[in-house]
Amino acid sequence: MKGLYVHIPFCEHICFYCDFAKRVAKNREMIDEYLDYLKKEFIQIPHETKQFDTVYIGGGTPSMLDITQLTTLFEMLQGLNPMEYTIEVNPESYTHEKGLLFKQYGINRVSLGVQSFEPAILEYIGRKHSNSDVLFTIQDLNALGIENISIDLIFAIPGQTLTSIEHDLDIVSTLNIKHISYYSLILEEKTIFYHQYLKKQFRKADIDLEADMYEYIIKRLKDLGFQHYEISNFTKSNHASKHNQLYWSMDPYIGIGAGAHGFDGTKRYQNHRSLPKYYESFKESESIETDDQYLSDYLIFGLRRISGIDISAIESKFQIRLWDKYPKIQSLLALGLVEIVNNHLRLTAKGLLLGNQVFEVFL
Repeated sequence: MKGLYVHIPFCEHICFYCDFAKRVAKNREMIDEYLDYLKKEFIQIPHETKQFDTVYIGGGTPSMLDITQLTTLFEMLQGLNPMEYTIEVNPESYTHEKGLLFKQYGINRVSLGVQSFEPAILEYIGRKHSNSDVLFTIQDLNALGIENISIDLIFAIPGQTLTSIEHDLDIVSTLNIKHISYYSLILEEKTIFYHQYLKKQFRKADIDLEADMYEYIIKRLKDLGFQHYEISNFTKSNHASKHNQLYWSMDPYIGIGAGAHGFDGTKRYQNHRSLPKYYESFKESESIETDDQYLSDYLIFGLRRISGIDISAIESKFQIRLWDKYPKIQSLLALGLVEIVNNHLRLTAKGLLLGNQVFEVFL
């Protein structure tokens, strides 16, 4: 498997929790200029390597581009014909005309930024859409035949209660969607929330409440027919994200655009986040991943998946004895954070709540 990630760093407004490379476009010409440079970077990819199983257009807010700009973007990527072709959409910037364009150019998966169905919570985190925007987008995409729809939701937002989560999932139960990414709110640097935190204007959600929310989400989504296949991801009818599984499987992917990352199986790189610097030279940094770094990443990403990692396959691939290399695994077993099932090392229900504590063993 091999993927292409395309970053569109523009937003109509900045959400308070977001730390991705993004900015509010001053005018239409700023976006047009960016698309010109994005095409220059794409052209630099050797023709013989332009064979991708997945293409993912993320942001930022790709759906805020107008019809002409989206057409320019899709024309650039035309002919790749990936098996999974995803674009991120914010509900308030979706239109039927954009949906028709998605269909025309082969988009077959949409990742919809919902985050919450509670208006007060949406306002608190800086979101501008309404529930009716979400419902229209999902109904219209389904009517167009784009049925592989994923929604993003967030829990452990200050002010959110368990009743809020129950309400959100009551609405989810009525939606014709195939996938949910359900993340806990993480306080990241370079966000509005972080600046509020430094001024003591932001207080994180209670840890115990966060755990209760996560446990409820897992149980409720299972009852709704969703399979929990990664710490934050749930799928119905075998619609797991192929693109994200590239990351978790350490498969190669190319990233283009400001702030994008790439990995060819040996080397990792990152593009400049700043547009002026990106226009001067696309890449900011590049490094060869050492054998120990590769093994560490392989184990950490693998343990994010609910199925865990195949112990025999790991030991054969890396020519190691896992327990000799990481003797602290024994303490994780004793603490009930990991377990061995069918020769797979995987997180327990308790370990899912304390994943970072487990991952530290492999750093």
